[in-house]
Amino acid sequence: MNSVFRLLSVISMSLSATTIFGAQDTHPSLALASPDGRLRVTFKLDEKARPLFNVVYRDVPLVTGSVGLEFAGSGALRENLKVVDVRRATRDERYSIAIGKTSSARDHHHELVVSLEEMPPPHRKFNVALRAFDDGIAFRYVLPEQEPLRDFVLTDEHTRLSFIGNPKAKILPLQSYTTPYEWYYDSKSVSELRADQLIGLPMLLTYPQQAWLAVTEANLTDYAGMYLSYVKAEPGTLVSKLSPLPGRNDGAKVRGKTPFASPWRVLMVADDPGRLIESNIVFHLNEPSAIMDTSWIKPGKTTFPWWNHYVLEGVNFKPGVNTATMKHYIDFCTEQGIPYHSLDGLDIAWYGGPIAPNGPTDVTKAAPSIDMPELLRYAREKKVRLRLWMHWKALKPQLDEAFRTYEEWGIEGVMIDFMDRDDQEMVSWYHEVAAKAAKHHLTVTWHGAYKPTGMERTWPNVLSYEAALNQEYNKWQPPGVKGTPPEHNLDIAFVRMLAGPLDYHQGGMRNVLPQDYQFRDIAPPVQGTRGHQLAMYVVYQNHLPMMADYPQAYRGQRGLEFIVDVPTTWDETRALHAELGQCLVIARRKGSAWYLGGMTADKQHELELRLDFLGKGSFETDLYQDDSAAGPTAVARRKQIVTANDKLRIVMPPSGGFVARVSRVGK
Repeated sequence: MNSVFRLLSVISMSLSATTIFGAQDTHPSLALASPDGRLRVTFKLDEKARPLFNVVYRDVPLVTGSVGLEFAGSGALRENLKVVDVRRATRDERYSIAIGKTSSARDHHHELVVSLEEMPPPHRKFNVALRAFDDGIAFRYVLPEQEPLRDFVLTDEHTRLSFIGNPKAKILPLQSYTTPYEWYYDSKSVSELRADQLIGLPMLLTYPQQAWLAVTEANLTDYAGMYLSYVKAEPGTLVSKLSPLPGRNDGAKVRGKTPFASPWRVLMVADDPGRLIESNIVFHLNEPSAIMDTSWIKPGKTTFPWWNHYVLEGVNFKPGVNTATMKHYIDFCTEQGIPYHSLDGLDIAWYGGPIAPNGPTDVTKAAPSIDMPELLRYAREKKVRLRLWMHWKALKPQLDEAFRTYEEWGIEGVMIDFMDRDDQEMVSWYHEVAAKAAKHHLTVTWHGAYKPTGMERTWPNVLSYEAALNQEYNKWQPPGVKGTPPEHNLDIAFVRMLAGPLDYHQGGMRNVLPQDYQFRDIAPPVQGTRGHQLAMYVVYQNHLPMMADYPQAYRGQRGLEFIVDVPTTWDETRALHAELGQCLVIARRKGSAWYLGGMTADKQHELELRLDFLGKGSFETDLYQDDSAAGPTAVARRKQIVTANDKLRIVMPPSGGFVARVSRVGK
């Protein structure tokens, strides 16, 4: 039985089912409200007996939508329907989070499950489950066990969303379903979207009535990833597009057996974009941890020499994919207290052969240039653990053997790259990898990946995902690419990060302003000031952040001590200031200490940040701010004592930022 369906079944068993419609009914509406009452969704059948819904926030209509499914052989299931059952439930529970932006979360929602059946034969059935949270609405399709759909092939999902009032949209335009989500975000009103454009999720919309809405999906399990596309004939309307199964010409998107449940379609809603960043709604909609003992999962920072092109200074050997280079990095990790070093590749992978495998590849053996037994011994001696990068096509044939071997070696985890797909087969493989990695006490980071949908709740050994145009694009300049300017760095915080953890090539120390940027593959620059780049360690939710530059680039640099000190998993997260496309300030708490980070785009920002979240007592603020008069790599450090009644004055130049550690004085 589909695991998400089992969860829904358990919930439904506790409900008092009430059939409220009969044959004589004329499609009355069903209402569902969030616990605080500000967000409401109404569900009904229209004159063609098609299921429709609308979403209202603080009495402002935001979205109308419709739902339906299309099956190979039996056609569309979206009209001539009747309601045969309605069930309601409420959940209010707090649960612990092993690794996340908070250490616990409150899942408080009201639920409405509407059971529908088509009136003509063969009387196929499906349920629409809706949940209303204070920060969003979620809905999904549930197919109960039934003879007409015992084995099914889904060719389309007719989820339509019509956005009222022509809001402004921040979208990720993509060329195809085979994508790593690596492109720039675009800003357009909904009416300006193109019908031939594939839109990646999340998508963020701004309404003039001080309402913000983001569209994404949660609990993507044994299903195809969802995109959106504009419907030219229906102004303001976007329709779902599912990633097709590869190697087929019959339009198949999902194959399954009933009972079966789709992922959740999520509409995050708030009166400020910062509240969306704080939300745990995607996390709520996934199943609890399948790992009972998570004590072995230890987030931390890792070196990543591929990004800087294996640059080393002052060494008596040739840097590269070799034992001497890896030992040099391990020494740096020991010196600075960095827990992990990553083996990756350059012209060859660490396991030998080309980066993209073109023949038999053995990921359980190192290239001849690496003495793996000696390297493992040296890392153990230095108390540094190794991580392994690999191409997914090299790993897949050896998945079980490789993970057994890596556990024997004492490897901390793996970065898996170049999937560039989110069809049902690939989605299922992600979950297989996460489960088998957990069995062998390995963590996982996904690059060349689709956006997060919350699997890190079920598999907390999944630490981070790329799914963004990353700072590697400061290394090269393919057509249309301008590197990663500060406005892009902010876009991925405001939009991409809504889906979940964000892995980025962090820690570049050659800061340049956008107007001075020139791409360079070896020892590349990063756009934005030193303060801007330091802030990524706080602003971005990343549980395995890189220190992607080379050792000598860090030594003696202002800000290194902050990078080494800043935590990688959090007890609490707050957005203190959020201006889409312009400025973002995030505060995150670990224990009794708070870490603040802020980033700007093309304008200077002077802020007075309220500190009322600190609680009682006095706190020392260790603040790093850009010293723009001395150049983009310069930061000034100062300390001051503050209380919750004070305001912290911050000045950030264009393309700038700041970081601060705020810790309690005395007891």
